[in-house]
Amino acid sequence: MNPAPRKNSEKPKSLKLEKIAELVEGKIVGNAQLAITGVAGIREAKEGDITFLSNAKYLPFLSRTRASAVITSKEIKSGKKTLVLTNNPSLAFAKVISLFKPTVVSKAQGVHPTAVLDPSVRLGPGVSVGPQAVIEADVVIGKDTVIEAHTFIGRGSVIGSGVWVYPNVTLREETHVGERVIIHSGSVIGSDGFGYETVDDVHIKIPQTGTVWIEDDVEIGANVCIDRGRFDRTWIKKGTKIDNLVQIAHNVVVGENSLIVSQAGISGSTVLGKNVVVAGQAGIVGHITLGDEAIVGAQSGVSKSIPAKTTVLGSPAKPIEEQRKLFALIARLPELFKELAELNKKF
Repeated sequence: MNPAPRKNSEKPKSLKLEKIAELVEGKIVGNAQLAITGVAGIREAKEGDITFLSNAKYLPFLSRTRASAVITSKEIKSGKKTLVLTNNPSLAFAKVISLFKPTVVSKAQGVHPTAVLDPSVRLGPGVSVGPQAVIEADVVIGKDTVIEAHTFIGRGSVIGSGVWVYPNVTLREETHVGERVIIHSGSVIGSDGFGYETVDDVHIKIPQTGTVWIEDDVEIGANVCIDRGRFDRTWIKKGTKIDNLVQIAHNVVVGENSLIVSQAGISGSTVLGKNVVVAGQAGIVGHITLGDEAIVGAQSGVSKSIPAKTTVLGSPAKPIEEQRKLFALIARLPELFKELAELNKKF
């Protein structure tokens, strides 16, 4: 197997700032003829680099950065530094990074000789299967998909085109994966749901006979666990992005373009709408619904359904404005106890 570059790794030595501004549809304030030779963060940048500023808390670095130019928002003003003003500095900077530091990914052609494939496996054109991968019977894999080393794909699974499965991923039987999905190392998709009936103090396992469906353009981080449905399916809809170390239980439905951040846990049969955000270490009970565009704050404990376009925080989770008032009152408790003690002395 000869490695073949998936993307061109050559990078330009220098670009005029005016060319970069054209790429990101930005307006230059300052010297358009600056030669840009690299990209860096605003604190680490040196002369010749271009950097970006999108978060107001980094505004003090604007006058201190050694970068030759800064991509930022149209509201920012600076008389000393050359700026490229854009609607979305972070997205614009991502485009510039791809110019100077293009992603270099090499994929091996074909099936590695140490991989184990059942004779019934069907591979599309351009599929790559890495060393010691195991693919069971009746698996179908679409064109240009990459299955890296030590990955296991269970019988009857279907994987679409342009998927990238990193090393040491487990896809249990009858898992369905759409197109352009990315699954990072260590994730387990389709393990049994946590289902038991307790009879006479004995926990009796309930069979988990469903599947997992992952739609197009989903990205699943490292060491994520997504359980198979009890009877039907656990369903991750298109465009959703899941961070590392997330647990999604059986029969959960995650709506389109949702974001689930690291160490969050979603219990069985809960339904998330479109564009929902679940922040880090949040826990959500089972059999509830989170409406479209709901936001769950970090470390929140959600025990009831959340209406659409509602932000909640805390444990138990409450609407954020109510929770902020409670936090403010709790912060005053030492002062209030002191005042109460003084009153008790007087009476």
